[in-house]
Amino acid sequence: MTRSGKRLRASAKTGTACVKLTPDETLAKSRGDRGTITTRMEIRDGMRVEWDVPIRMDDDLVLRADVFRPIAEGRYPVLLTYGPYGKGLAFQDGYPSAWERMVTQHTDVARGSSNQYQNWEVVDPEKWVKHDYICVRVDSRGCGCSPGYIDHFSPRESKDFHDCIEWAGVQPWSNGKVGLNGVSYYGINQWHVASLQPPHLAAMCIWEGAADWYRDMTHHGGILSTFWANWYDMQVKTVQHGAGEQGKCSRVRGEWVCGPETLSAEELAKNRCDFGNEIRAHPLDDDYHKSRSPIWSKVTVPFLSAANWGGQGLHPRGNFEGFVRAASKNKWLEAHGIEHWTHFYTDYGREIQKRFFDYFLHGKRNGWDKEPKVLLQVRHLDRFVARGENEWPLKRTKWTKYYLDPAGGALRTKPASQKATLGFNAMGEGVTFLTAPMAAETEITGPSALRLFASSSTQDADFFAILRVFSPDMREVVFQGAIDPHTPIAQGWLRASHRKLDKKLSTPYRPYHTHDRKQPLKRGEIAALDIEIWPTSIVVPAGHRLGLTIRGKDYEYGGASGGRLSNFKNELRGCGPFLHDDPVERPSGIFSGITKLHFGRNHKPYLLLPIIPAKIAKSNRA
Repeated sequence: MTRSGKRLRASAKTGTACVKLTPDETLAKSRGDRGTITTRMEIRDGMRVEWDVPIRMDDDLVLRADVFRPIAEGRYPVLLTYGPYGKGLAFQDGYPSAWERMVTQHTDVARGSSNQYQNWEVVDPEKWVKHDYICVRVDSRGCGCSPGYIDHFSPRESKDFHDCIEWAGVQPWSNGKVGLNGVSYYGINQWHVASLQPPHLAAMCIWEGAADWYRDMTHHGGILSTFWANWYDMQVKTVQHGAGEQGKCSRVRGEWVCGPETLSAEELAKNRCDFGNEIRAHPLDDDYHKSRSPIWSKVTVPFLSAANWGGQGLHPRGNFEGFVRAASKNKWLEAHGIEHWTHFYTDYGREIQKRFFDYFLHGKRNGWDKEPKVLLQVRHLDRFVARGENEWPLKRTKWTKYYLDPAGGALRTKPASQKATLGFNAMGEGVTFLTAPMAAETEITGPSALRLFASSSTQDADFFAILRVFSPDMREVVFQGAIDPHTPIAQGWLRASHRKLDKKLSTPYRPYHTHDRKQPLKRGEIAALDIEIWPTSIVVPAGHRLGLTIRGKDYEYGGASGGRLSNFKNELRGCGPFLHDDPVERPSGIFSGITKLHFGRNHKPYLLLPIIPAKIAKSNRA
């Protein structure tokens, strides 16, 4: 209602309109018919579009999908997504700050499309249907126009996703080949559903999609990430099915994004899990987490895994792990930079996706099978340089140990021999170690690892490891990350009580922790800690220094604020929304003691870095 009492209407090309009801109408609607969702088809913008197509699940619940297909009758491959963000919510309306930044800095994103059908983290159908693809967007259970109980990444969701794939594979307009494509949530659940091996799943593109629910997403090194509880409030509850007229109106259809039914706050709460508290209730990698993670031996479908160097805290680790560990014989890895949503929509990203899907879904002999298995956008201070590789990590990596020296806070190629300790506030700024100025340009591309010898005045301590670059005048060089505009080059985390390693899965450059039981510290006990630092890429110019900061809390950039985005609660201060600041999970009585690092003959802490020698041109080889 406006202040004048008039009904609020939204214009729409279809001629229908969202209507805010008067209080009396709302009351009458709650007592009687709450409205129904009906399927409708129309031809518009070069596409045959079917809105709110019903897909019945094995428990008789009906999900709703929008289907965009070529006007000409025929059988076409399908690109399908299943997720919670509301298939009727335009990118511009749900994520205005991200949209404005993207189309302003990358004009190719908006070019060649009316942009009416752009949605957050899924393909623009106008740019795919004209190439003989069908795009299917399914509102996941409990979200948008699909009723039901919200339980993210659960076995129930994975089964729904499986059944949607199988539904799409046998429709009269389908050629029987279903591909999956999407960013973040729409990539994460691809790993999960691939473990179920739906017969009609023919290929998938996981664009910045984490995989391991525990290690990638909810507990970094055993430390709770507060991202998911905040994400739930900002990006899911706002599009929950039943929000009705309290939610958004579709700019394309003029209908409520979350269906015509408006439920009370109490009814909505009953229809969703208590996400943040459920995650907090599972501090170890138990069955709750394992049921929301892929089974790598069962991921056999061809895939393209696209990572973001700047996505520390959520986006890159799963893409690299998936490429290395999945059983698929046909798999490719791509890694890029800048914001996590941008390159999915740019011509660069879309053309890579199209070549991949043309090969596996259309059967076009376009040479994709001859592409290098690894395509890296190698990060420099001012640009990215594309380079093809054959494996990950790179075989020619020169694994180099830089030893931590307490004398002057240095990183050296030889260990310190003098016995020493360095102490710092266990929830404080910590200590920084620096290399000498680089004598020559040095590329670091790959995963890193940190070995420490530490003790605590309490029974536990959290370690935040930050890789940084400093200019010759000691100014920190930061980069546009997946979310935050001021990110360091890489991060790693470990809670000391989670230091137990899985010996079968650990490598020198990628320690893998079991997270299956806690090993509390004893007062004054020196424990060996192996910390995984997520993959990164940076070419450090001559004269610059590499830095390692070990601290007891999240990294914070010392310069200007990164501001705020419309879909996140917190100010961007260097880690984006991927923070570890839950006071319940990090009680001061345990985590605010004094942490000490130990050095000496039997304690030689080091940082293991992936130094990449320059490739030798074939013409210059002997």
